[in-house]
Amino acid sequence: MYDDEDVFRIGEGPSGERAAMKASRLVNLMLLLQNRDRMTARQIAAELEVSIRTVHRDVDALAQAGVPIYAERGAVGGIRLMDGYRTRLTGLTLDEADSLFLTGMPGPAGELGLGEVVAAAQLKVLAALPDHLRQRADRLRHRFLLDPGGWFQEPVQLPWLTALAEAVWNQRGIRMTYQRWGKTDNIVTRDLDPLGVVLKAGVWYLMAAPDGAPRMYRVSKILDLVVDDRVFTYPPGFDLASAWAQCAREFEARIYTATMTVRISDVGLERIQAFLSPFQVSAIRSAIPVIDDDGWGTVDVPVESIDHALWDVLKMAPHMEVLSPLELRQRVAETANTLAERHR
Repeated sequence: MYDDEDVFRIGEGPSGERAAMKASRLVNLMLLLQNRDRMTARQIAAELEVSIRTVHRDVDALAQAGVPIYAERGAVGGIRLMDGYRTRLTGLTLDEADSLFLTGMPGPAGELGLGEVVAAAQLKVLAALPDHLRQRADRLRHRFLLDPGGWFQEPVQLPWLTALAEAVWNQRGIRMTYQRWGKTDNIVTRDLDPLGVVLKAGVWYLMAAPDGAPRMYRVSKILDLVVDDRVFTYPPGFDLASAWAQCAREFEARIYTATMTVRISDVGLERIQAFLSPFQVSAIRSAIPVIDDDGWGTVDVPVESIDHALWDVLKMAPHMEVLSPLELRQRVAETANTLAERHR
């Protein structure tokens, strides 16, 4: 009878660290095959970031340890576990056990209608852990809290989020009434195939691709939602994380359509993260400002508009000076004079 703990003894020898790395890799190899049924050596090598030769050696090591693993040749072949085989791994490390209780995020899970499910799953995992890990995990739950929402924000009512999540999971088409931002005809109706939901800085977004290109919709802007009986086919190759990253980049590019050139002090450079957007901070830091004799740096900063840029500069005063565009420089001077007169 194969004992899962044998996996953690494979490769033990003079180099304990190397043996631990191999044991971890063997465990990951088994979990990959359990979750994906059949994989080629090349696919496994890419997932584990090792050579194909290492994959074959690991497969041999598992087979020698009694794991029912085998390789099939041919165009549809690959490496797989015997049908029905499931491992009961008990070799969680301290960090792995800790991480299980930092990923539940009861707030977002509750918004998705999964609060009770997450709580039940955590209880089951706790019951299965060894005593020392169970005590550590329980202490962790009482001493660390993840709150993904922003400051000074009232909780947003999301009456359609649970139904939307179910539609995503069950691949059901939806018809939604949506309030677009910044449009004259701002209320529209859309028939969509919901491909995923994303939580970004405490805000939920729906991902869809109505015209083949990924688009994001803010869930709080959904005015009405109907889930229909139509089952759609999930697009082959669609990756939610990649689609979200693409939408985020395109959104930032659409928002930050202008540029201002500024001088900024060394103190200002230390404070940009507190007063400017992450997109602007990233642009400033990647540009590497040119420092003059006064210790101030000159750099181009992306902005949404002259009005938005004015507030950006005022928030950074007195550590930022506008060089261009001239209209913005004049607006800053006029606003400063008005403030001085008002507070004289």
